[in-house]
Amino acid sequence: MTAEFSGTGPSGAGPSNIVIVGASAAGITTAAALRRNGYDRELTLVDAETHRPYDRPPLSKHLLSGEWDAERLLLKSEADLDEMAVGIRPGTTVTDVDLPGRRLTLGHGDDIAFDRLVLATGVTPRRLPHSSGVAGVHTLRTLDDATTLSAELQPGRRLVVVGGGFLGTEVAATAVRLGVDVTIVAGTATLLERSLGVLVGEQVAHLHRANGVKLHIGPASVVTSVDEIGGRVSGVTLLDGSVLHADVVFLAIGAAPRLGWLGSSGLSIGDGIECGPDLSAAPGVYAAGDVARWENPLFGRSMRVEHRTNATEQGMHVAKRLLDGEQTAFASVPYFWTDQYDLKLQVHGWLRGFDEVRVIEGSFEERRMIAVFRRGDRLTGVLGIGAAKAVRQWRQHVLDGQPWASVVDS
Repeated sequence: MTAEFSGTGPSGAGPSNIVIVGASAAGITTAAALRRNGYDRELTLVDAETHRPYDRPPLSKHLLSGEWDAERLLLKSEADLDEMAVGIRPGTTVTDVDLPGRRLTLGHGDDIAFDRLVLATGVTPRRLPHSSGVAGVHTLRTLDDATTLSAELQPGRRLVVVGGGFLGTEVAATAVRLGVDVTIVAGTATLLERSLGVLVGEQVAHLHRANGVKLHIGPASVVTSVDEIGGRVSGVTLLDGSVLHADVVFLAIGAAPRLGWLGSSGLSIGDGIECGPDLSAAPGVYAAGDVARWENPLFGRSMRVEHRTNATEQGMHVAKRLLDGEQTAFASVPYFWTDQYDLKLQVHGWLRGFDEVRVIEGSFEERRMIAVFRRGDRLTGVLGIGAAKAVRQWRQHVLDGQPWASVVDS
């Protein structure tokens, strides 16, 4: 899609040619915010996918279950994109970037010039060794991934989900409701342990068991191999030597930032693109969304957040920084949610490496719960089920950096 935007351009010095690599939530939000804030010069989105920009969280739930079709996932309609006047290059990979020369090399041999660059390339699902190319082994990141997996989830088939985090448990909940025989395998003590701790994770595990999902969890339940017969998956072998037979295997073992093409860029990269507090990775270069690692002044920590709301908020922040040139820090309280059957768990804060979680009200069974998280002497997060007003109050305590004792023990 090509487009032109009428107008005389911003007054004074400013970007005249912005290129955004990646057209998911972070990239499309950056583009929309640029136009909304008065940017009226050249704007290009380069995206490896061939689909129009779409939302990813519903893939593991609404699309996989068949409740939604692909059209409902779209972040912008054709009319919206035409009005934004964004030049979109779908199905186009970027293989290299020349920052001093301000040019991107594209996969088909062309290149594209820019004077400002936004990197919003997201992440790639991790796979187990020797699992690539085995029929029936799936990951989930794209619309095509979800469509292919959905076709496999037929009633009576045996699905093994490898990984007990948010994505794995959401896919398991969707699949068991479709009549699939579901087993979750995880090397942790319980489900969602790394994200929410044992106390909450055990309630999540109980919920899955109550809905018919079988669990193989604990240190002995690490998957050592994906088994196949004639190129088709037949099951998985665990560390304790047991074999779980399967018609379908879904891998939910985390994701890695898409950084390979940036190896010779001169940018600082590690677990993400290393950014300043304002999300700048180099002069005139910003990162947003799952791929960005930055120092969040609200928590005094470097973090990379793989959540939908963060992608949107960072996209808006980057758009403003591109236009006003200020080095304002991106200071946020991360927010995410997960749907576990008919319960929505909402979390505000930064829970990574927390020292304590305390359930202060309710339980899953009561369909109302509030749990709070501590790191050091500070409240760092809150989880809520069916308690939206109370959770907003706790979020404010997190935002204010309240000491743990003053809000929990008072």
